[in-house]
Amino acid sequence: MHRGVSFPVGKVEFVPLFPLSFMEFLEALGQADLAVAVSSSQWDLMTALREQLTEHLRTYLALGGMPEVVACYLASRDWAQVRRLQRALLQAYEQDFSKYAEPFLVPRLRALWNSIPAQLAREQKKFVYGLIKAGARAREFELAIQWLCDAGLTHKLMRASKPGMPLKAYHDPSAFKLFFVDCGLLAAHAGLELESLLKGNALFEEFKGALAEQYVSQELRLRQTWEVAYWSSDTSQAEVDFLLQASGQIFPVEVKAAENLQAKSLKVFHEKFQPPGCFRFSLSNYRQETWLTNVPLYALASLNRELTPASAPLAPSPNGLCELPRVP
Repeated sequence: MHRGVSFPVGKVEFVPLFPLSFMEFLEALGQADLAVAVSSSQWDLMTALREQLTEHLRTYLALGGMPEVVACYLASRDWAQVRRLQRALLQAYEQDFSKYAEPFLVPRLRALWNSIPAQLAREQKKFVYGLIKAGARAREFELAIQWLCDAGLTHKLMRASKPGMPLKAYHDPSAFKLFFVDCGLLAAHAGLELESLLKGNALFEEFKGALAEQYVSQELRLRQTWEVAYWSSDTSQAEVDFLLQASGQIFPVEVKAAENLQAKSLKVFHEKFQPPGCFRFSLSNYRQETWLTNVPLYALASLNRELTPASAPLAPSPNGLCELPRVP
């Protein structure tokens, strides 16, 4: 978009940088053995250590994976200091709007940025322009959305009209979700009070389960060989949180942060399209039902084994999401 600025095509290697994954967070905590148990799908051991893993995941949702925030927590264990640092990062991002964006775009970026918690707090998280301001239209904010996505501060998840191959061929350009860069920064941006939310499972259920879905979207982004979208019926009566294109097939994924594990939309999808497998992420233990596999939220790193044919070797991953962590 910048006139007079050239780019050395063919001479640049791109290395995406993301917040720490939950597996990397466990390793930073000194819990590499737990990371190995999760990544290698040791379900009996994970069931025995469920409370410990859930507690670490609760901490991760509140903390996020920004390296300096994690380092601050490890050094101080002071949540007030952590929250101050998170807010400072958010303020720095917002100040960058006026530094790098065109002047006419800055007010729109700020309005869009401030609307994201409200967007994700909805039951159906499809992006609604009217939540930015009354009467807002796509043409006013398309460039602002693209700017935030290009900067890595947000991530656009497109709706797929059907689970066809490839998923990109079935994207609906008029419908998408907009996720944040990091679950901990989202909690800070929304002003969630961590002291009370860190007790029990409130952090998973608060905010319409937005932090849990944000966490899943972050983890799935790390696996860059998977194409990810979401699905909703034409009447919007049913919605599946994520569709994964992996191993030449499409798998639906539902995220449940509350104790109510009914997956009505997932069942509608299963009956309509008969996918090779359906997955539900929740706080419950791993179990396989007739048409559905329940995977604990803390065990997302095991998903690669669930979606990879038994005869196929696990592909190496540079980010620690789906590979077996290196054991010292």
